[in-house]
Amino acid sequence: MRLATSSLLTLFTLTVVERCGGDGKSVTREAAAREEMVREQIEARGVRTTTVLQAMRKVPRHEFVPESARRFAYDDRPLPIGHGQTISQPYIVALMTELARLTPESRVLEVGTGSGYQTAVLAELAAEVYTIEIVPELARRAEDDLARLGYKNIHLRIGDGYLGWPELAPFDAIVVTAAPGKIPPPLLEQLKVGGRLVIPVGDHFQELKVVTRTAEAYREEINASVRFVPMTGRAQQERDGKP
Repeated sequence: MRLATSSLLTLFTLTVVERCGGDGKSVTREAAAREEMVREQIEARGVRTTTVLQAMRKVPRHEFVPESARRFAYDDRPLPIGHGQTISQPYIVALMTELARLTPESRVLEVGTGSGYQTAVLAELAAEVYTIEIVPELARRAEDDLARLGYKNIHLRIGDGYLGWPELAPFDAIVVTAAPGKIPPPLLEQLKVGGRLVIPVGDHFQELKVVTRTAEAYREEINASVRFVPMTGRAQQERDGKP
């Protein structure tokens, strides 16, 4: 009996080591870094929604940054991902997700897939996530990473997110991860009644806005001052004064 117990323990130990990536240390270290990130960067700033905190603890941010930046993956800052784009600061990802007020039945539109990190966090909370990326290289990389990590409820297309995804509208929530000079009308039109649009707006000075669609109108609130990369495509044409 003692030998059988020892054998079972050995088998269990080997299984844990394999799941940890070989040496049993890497995943543990990264999980600890995520826990510290949530505790010191996110909870400490007032994010309280349990499901959002669980998603931030679960999604491996290091999998969405370039190899050269992985040692900074859980730092309190955005990181470059190429093509003039960034992966957002963890707190901002958590804040925007909380402001969207998702449920397990939510259908969400994300404008600006970028690295795919915010996409993955949304997918942990929502039924379906529809995400649009204007830079083809980023879209393909994010699609590969999200598939590798096992996400089945994410649908990605390459295109100009200013226009939204009208054939699949309306959405329970829309989360925008690049800043237009003003809120794109197509995104407002694609919200369900009761739905929420979370979007940074502005040029040099930006505000994180939450727009809720009511039966009669749109109710707009300003949540925080932020700094995002500018939205390109149609939004950039509007900035440049082009029709």
